[in-house]
Amino acid sequence: MSRFKQILKNYWFIISMLIGIIAGCIVGAVWPGATALEPLGTIFINLMFCVVVPMVFVSISSAIANMGGAKRAGKVLLTTVITFLITAGIASILMYIVVRLIPLTTGTYEIVEGKVEEDLSVAELIVNFLTKPDFTELWSRKAILPLIVAAILFGFGVQMAGGSETMTAKLLSDLSNCIMKVVKIITYYAPIGFFGFFASLVATYGPELIGDYGRTLIIYYVMCFVYLFISSPIYARFGGGKGAVKIMFQHLFAPAAVSFGTCSSVATIPTNMEAAQDTGISKDVSEIVLPLGATMHMDGSAMGAIVKVAFLFGIFGLDFGTGRAILAIIVAVFSSVAMSGIPGGGGTGDLVLCTIFFPDQLAIAYPISIALANLIDPPATMVNAAEDYVASFIVSRFVDGKDWLQKRLHP
Repeated sequence: MSRFKQILKNYWFIISMLIGIIAGCIVGAVWPGATALEPLGTIFINLMFCVVVPMVFVSISSAIANMGGAKRAGKVLLTTVITFLITAGIASILMYIVVRLIPLTTGTYEIVEGKVEEDLSVAELIVNFLTKPDFTELWSRKAILPLIVAAILFGFGVQMAGGSETMTAKLLSDLSNCIMKVVKIITYYAPIGFFGFFASLVATYGPELIGDYGRTLIIYYVMCFVYLFISSPIYARFGGGKGAVKIMFQHLFAPAAVSFGTCSSVATIPTNMEAAQDTGISKDVSEIVLPLGATMHMDGSAMGAIVKVAFLFGIFGLDFGTGRAILAIIVAVFSSVAMSGIPGGGGTGDLVLCTIFFPDQLAIAYPISIALANLIDPPATMVNAAEDYVASFIVSRFVDGKDWLQKRLHP
């Protein structure tokens, strides 16, 4: 396969999305009547809203119900998850500092669809985010977090009743597969939908929106490379001690390049495995950390979540203050670590962000968030996958001792 065809294969969706978005922005900028194209975007939004609720419930409950045995490599697994949570939290906080110092939006928009609710008390936030008073209220795009809680509980219920051997678990797995095929069908329409959506959006709110998109992408891309080349040596030095940084940089480029080129952390697992083996990381560590990291360790996605929320706050003319920032960081870490491993997890994370912060403006906030998610996918995946390899240094420190690398270098 030629290099050009390989690029098209890996990036066809992003390229088609970009074409649709750019064409829509151009049409909206030169033709005030482009607001008439809004139904093209509304069709896509409605299709996604209708499929996302059953997708979330079925995919999460299926993943839990079909888990293997309850026992796993305890210390390695626990250390791995804690490492993922901490690094995702650090990435989110750093990204928040950047977006506070460098605002993502400079335009002024008069978006009037609905209004953002007044801040609730902590107790009310917890109750509303995690539960609903009636079962029927779960089946709504505005109740995604309570739906996730219900899906987790149901999944564990199936697990306790026999797990993957039960007919329910098999049904959930089959439903999850079928729903994801439906999502794939809908995504073929996405470029047309985004063409109509952005044509209408720019015609309504002005070309300033185009500049703010470009500004946001530049800030995010630069921040991803800065984060990768600053955090990686720090984590490697902490995990591997003296000499770890040099060895880490000798092997970091391969997983970074593969993940950037394929936009897939899973596709980078073999490269990461090879890098870990050449580094001297224990096989039992790498075989848990790297596959688990491909679905749960998403520092780039956590940074992306903060960028999307900050961008939307700018669009809606709201202050991304400390209280909202703390909640956004928690959700960013949760969505990157807990939901990235499920089918459609990225889209679910976008929906969770939008339903928490912009419940009355989903029709605008959600497609903007999805568009940003796809445009920032290459550097986000690069950080996600490359940091999996670096995280294995930290896990090795706590599993094999502080001097694990020295023992490998000087047996």
